[in-house]
Amino acid sequence: MLDDDPTPSAGTGARPRAHIDTSKPHSARFWNYFVGGKDNYEVDREIGDHIKEIFPGLVDVAVTSRHFLGRAVRYLADERGVRQFLDVGTGLPTADNTHEVAQRAARDARIVYVDNDPIVLAHADALLSSTPEGRTVYLNADLYAPETVLEAAADTLDLSKPVALMILNTLGHVAEYDRARDLVNRLMAGLPSGSHLVISDSTATSEGMIAASDAYNASGAVPYYVRSIGEIAGFFDGLDLVDPGVVQVPEWRPDSRSAAPATAVDAFCGVGRKP
Repeated sequence: MLDDDPTPSAGTGARPRAHIDTSKPHSARFWNYFVGGKDNYEVDREIGDHIKEIFPGLVDVAVTSRHFLGRAVRYLADERGVRQFLDVGTGLPTADNTHEVAQRAARDARIVYVDNDPIVLAHADALLSSTPEGRTVYLNADLYAPETVLEAAADTLDLSKPVALMILNTLGHVAEYDRARDLVNRLMAGLPSGSHLVISDSTATSEGMIAASDAYNASGAVPYYVRSIGEIAGFFDGLDLVDPGVVQVPEWRPDSRSAAPATAVDAFCGVGRKP
């Protein structure tokens, strides 16, 4: 979702030619490797295996975070009647992407994916399936330009009706916490009452996770910064938190389809409703 240069993207929609740099790890490919995908390269697997030696628990973070996505989307579609999803920082497609989960629950759901990463761009067509009743689109746009994201999303979503804003395992790429909060607030400001914010991110809650983060950031990849639980909770200021609040990802409304690991994970999540 984020480039080395945090300058806002010039536009949306048009697909630039993908340039895939296989000389250094890439966050989307790295995460894809951890969740069992095949869209990764040797350089991603090497740092992945190195981090597994430092902190095997990061694999649990990746897998349980993916399960949280499914539970959150099902909750919003089934229990809150949400029919519109804005997924910012899409990442590489794997099993049970946002549109697949949403449209299983509600065939008329509309999903807008947002990313500007050439790796994700190269796989975007895999995301562009939809039920006949719903719609799924991909925007080439940038988290650092939230008003541009909202303007482009309005071609598919009715922004006068509730939208679920999904930002999963993405905000750690924004180095400055205050800037990350500002970006989230600006996106939520463009959505109406009844919209929801869904966030999950890795947290600096163990020495192992901090060491894993340091190793990843030293690999040459675009850095990813783990934050405190309080900082994750701060993204939901002004929103009504859905029970059970900001918790470890396996603890958010667990169900039989996503059994929690035996040990805690260094990743927290939450869902908040805009009053």
